Amino acid sequence: MLKDMIALTKPRLLRLNVFAVAVGFWVASKWDISWLSLLLVIIGSTLVIASACVINNYWDRELDQKMERTKKRIEYINHLRPGFVLWYGIILGIAGFIVLYVWVNPLSGWLSLLGWFAYIVIYTMWLKRSSTWSTSLGGIAGAMPPVIGYCAVTNQIDMGAWLLFALLFLWQPPHFWSLGIRRVEEYRAAGFPLLPVVKGIKRTKYQMVPYVFLLLPAVWLLYYYDYVGLVFLLVSLAGGLIWFIHTLSGLKATDDEKWAKINFLISVNYLMLIFILMVANTTWA
Repeated sequence: MLKDMIALTKPRLLRLNVFAVAVGFWVASKWDISWLSLLLVIIGSTLVIASACVINNYWDRELDQKMERTKKRIEYINHLRPGFVLWYGIILGIAGFIVLYVWVNPLSGWLSLLGWFAYIVIYTMWLKRSSTWSTSLGGIAGAMPPVIGYCAVTNQIDMGAWLLFALLFLWQPPHFWSLGIRRVEEYRAAGFPLLPVVKGIKRTKYQMVPYVFLLLPAVWLLYYYDYVGLVFLLVSLAGGLIWFIHTLSGLKATDDEKWAKINFLISVNYLMLIFILMVANTTWA
């Protein structure tokens, strides 16, 4: 039972998002860390993000059976029973919101609720089944974790919060579309109107280009406004250029699956690299 409950929180996705919360907290703290506050924001964010993942699994349980990547999730839900899974997700979300609102600050609580709403209602219940905009607008939820961590310290939405939001918002579509190109037939069979399914792989490749390109000024602005140091800037720009060049190469690639797999791996490693550098090279207060 416990194993199924943990699996429904999408542990790998959960870990990445909670790490993003911690990164945002660290950038705002500028090395003056309140460890109790960091612990509380991690606990609250973990509960809210886990709630969103559980309810997403509950809502998508029928369509997930049609995809190789997700079909095992129905086993976890059936072991626990759908009604239990729904309440499990709701209770996690309420507990997480209370932790953030009461013991961190109200702003981080409301931001977590906004991210939860964007993921469950806007993305899962609406756009994922009806529009190619699901990936782009669904990025609102995915961009919220570092903002929650940042605002847990500052208690205000300032330039740093917007830049962290922009960084994750721009990163997500080309990352997810790379996966979508690799598994386009699975998404087609499941009935998800993902961009590669509806508009084709070529159009998707073109649409990825501006997102990756705009990451370059986003990381430069983090340096310009003195949130991070020169090492972060240089490595992030170099990594971003590598990703951008590889994304452009996809316009002429003949083996779409091979290209998309490499692009996906570049996107994952790029995000982890800049997160680690953001912590290591955060400017001092």
